[in-house]
Amino acid sequence: MSDKQLPLTFPRFDEREIELLRECLQSLWVTQGPMVEKFEHAVAELHQVRYARSTTSCTAALHLAMLALGVGPGDEVIVPAFTWITSANCAEYVGARAVFVDVDPFTFNLDIARVAAAITPRTRAIIAVHLFGLAADIDALRDVIGGRDIVIVEDAACALGTTLRGRPVGGLGDIGCFSFHPRKVVTTGEGGMVTTDDQVLAEAVGSYRNHGATGVDPDSPEAQGPWTMATFNRLGFNLRMSDIQAAVGLAQLEKFPTLLHERRARAMDYNARLAGCDGLQVPDHGPDAGHAYQSYVVRLTSADRATRNTVMTRLAAAGISTRPGTHAVPVLGYYRQRYGYSRNDFPTASTCEDTTITLPLFPGMTADDVERVSAAFLAAMCGGNRV
Repeated sequence: MSDKQLPLTFPRFDEREIELLRECLQSLWVTQGPMVEKFEHAVAELHQVRYARSTTSCTAALHLAMLALGVGPGDEVIVPAFTWITSANCAEYVGARAVFVDVDPFTFNLDIARVAAAITPRTRAIIAVHLFGLAADIDALRDVIGGRDIVIVEDAACALGTTLRGRPVGGLGDIGCFSFHPRKVVTTGEGGMVTTDDQVLAEAVGSYRNHGATGVDPDSPEAQGPWTMATFNRLGFNLRMSDIQAAVGLAQLEKFPTLLHERRARAMDYNARLAGCDGLQVPDHGPDAGHAYQSYVVRLTSADRATRNTVMTRLAAAGISTRPGTHAVPVLGYYRQRYGYSRNDFPTASTCEDTTITLPLFPGMTADDVERVSAAFLAAMCGGNRV
């Protein structure tokens, strides 16, 4: 068995990225040009939505979504307590309050029953995170919302290619937000995307990301010409993706079917090899779950943080890279200090933070690599024994 260090993940690049980058640079059009337009169209087509607007990151996408939806001071935004911090920060950026709800320990997504209890007259939006690539149950959220004026924002940072009952995420809620960070299945280095079927929301996102530009004043008495300037009727930002990034994204999307197939195949290999380990929960949610496996995250169901850390230390000594799943956001410094949260307020999220491990899953990973990780994991966590 190889002694090489197994990374957590990495992007896959080849000559196609170089070819499209060269084409972009030779065109001399390197920002908000034809590559961006093609990339946006390709993502919209993949996720079966009418509109896609690229951004500098998923953080920017979530921020822009809040602005486009008109979320602001006095509003409350429901957020899962176990997620990446920007799922909550986007509400705080616009003066709203992030209201945390604990998660389901098996899916790591919002506990739907707890969402119902968290809704108040001030609830304006729900951030439905498709954590690690598994879709949140948007249909169940719709049922909980009923006829109330509450919008659903899909945090699909991990979920390119994820489906829910056969339907792509990103168009199931009112607006979706994707990431193209290097840890994602498709990367542009840094980058994000907003998706929606709502033309008004798409136009607002396009304006806010571009300094708040709102087009030419149609009521101006001045004839239009080279001197004509755009109007700026919003306070906007510069959160635009460059054509250089989009060129990389287009090349990546050409590989995406293969990359997604590989990840799902290796995840099934993991499930088969780890399913007999007592005290371990693997991310196996059935063949119709539509999991994209941006990360393969397991949970130690009969352990504490110290035990989890010991397992990770042993895996590191065996040349296998790991990391915890993600954070219990309410007890991170900002939210703990601002709102006085404690770990006991969100016991499931706190337990998930303490007992999850992300195992290697990378392009070109082989079944033998999975066997190596699994054997080391069983030795570290289960003493090599299956039940």
